[in-house]
Amino acid sequence: MDFLTFHNTIDGKLTNTTQTRHSINPSTGQPNPPVPLTTNIELDEAVAAAKKAQKTWSRTSLTERRTIFNAFADALESYKSEFVDLLIAEQGKANFLAQDEFARSVAMIRQTAELTLTEEVVEETDIMVARVRYVPIGVGCGLVPWNYPLLLATGKLAPALWAGNAMIIKPSPDTPYCGLKLVELGNKFFSSGTFTGSIETGKRVMESCAGTLKRVTLELGGNDSCIVCEDVDIENVVPQIAQLAFINSGQICMNIKRIYVHADIYDQFLSGLVSYVSNLKVGGGADPTNFVGPLQNKAQLEKVQGFYDDIEKNGLKVALGGSNESIQKNDKLNKGYFALPTIIDNPPDSERIVQLEPFGPIVPVLKWTGSDEEIVDRVNDGLTGLGSSVWSKDITRAEKMARELQAGSVWVNTHFRSFRGVQE
Repeated sequence: MDFLTFHNTIDGKLTNTTQTRHSINPSTGQPNPPVPLTTNIELDEAVAAAKKAQKTWSRTSLTERRTIFNAFADALESYKSEFVDLLIAEQGKANFLAQDEFARSVAMIRQTAELTLTEEVVEETDIMVARVRYVPIGVGCGLVPWNYPLLLATGKLAPALWAGNAMIIKPSPDTPYCGLKLVELGNKFFSSGTFTGSIETGKRVMESCAGTLKRVTLELGGNDSCIVCEDVDIENVVPQIAQLAFINSGQICMNIKRIYVHADIYDQFLSGLVSYVSNLKVGGGADPTNFVGPLQNKAQLEKVQGFYDDIEKNGLKVALGGSNESIQKNDKLNKGYFALPTIIDNPPDSERIVQLEPFGPIVPVLKWTGSDEEIVDRVNDGLTGLGSSVWSKDITRAEKMARELQAGSVWVNTHFRSFRGVQE
């Protein structure tokens, strides 16, 4: 398969369009290859072809689908180096993260093929039998965001196909390359609208689907918190929290975005966090020793820069970083969309860096005192509730706090597992 040219895949054929566009390599600032600029005409063709294909695909047995899924996973695995390079070039992933995303994508296909769709008898009497069956819905559309362009495309595609649906994958214009090649590869093996993105975009998708009662699943933004109790092993906990806050340059909805540390250990914890984060290497994914890559696009860099600007404007105390001047003076980094890892020391709860999700490598550390109930209420006083975590040696205490946190997923002594949000 050619990884230098990119096409739409419609009705089993690779197609081109009269107009093209390209994204920017966020590490170098250089243009990536051109991709098709799809019009409503091509979209209508894709929907018509998907409707036709779905009727045939829905009649295949799970045994047949399992064979096809595993063959697809095998084929994807054979192009590991090509997809890893694409992830680095289009998303700016650190090398280890690109490797991880690829492995998770292959695993997603294989694990989906192990699911059972068993018919269940929920009621049976002498005169009637009530059964629950899993039947396909039809044609779905998956709009894929730019922070995990391969994994989130696979995560939408595999379950939909496994259930007997057809799925149209629409990659982000900022990271279209892996999605286009994933579908091109899948075309060799295969003859509901889910969306992941920003909150406002998600609301518009919900509104547009409501007019025709289309099913829609939204996983949107988050501003995840973690509560660190005074009894933790600081030396053990700091590296875990640091990595969960700064991995993928903070561009994961489930990154730790707010760190609440008990006053009794605040200074020691902050010192350890600063020491650890200051040793994380910043740079492009081509160097496997780098941990913090670039922001994915210029607009995101400008958004994050607004949080850096708040530091001087609002007189915030900086424990690490705080300015992008060193990046701008670095000839290896200043052509890309890099931001310096920054830790804000105990800002007021009213600050934007506490209330809003920056989606970048800038994290506030906040001091807490008082009762466990008070810190839980403080953490809950926000707009989003995707994830939260409690860190303590006292599991009973931590679980009690966790049960009161208003978040779709709450963890104890870890962060970042399967999720669904509450609130916005």
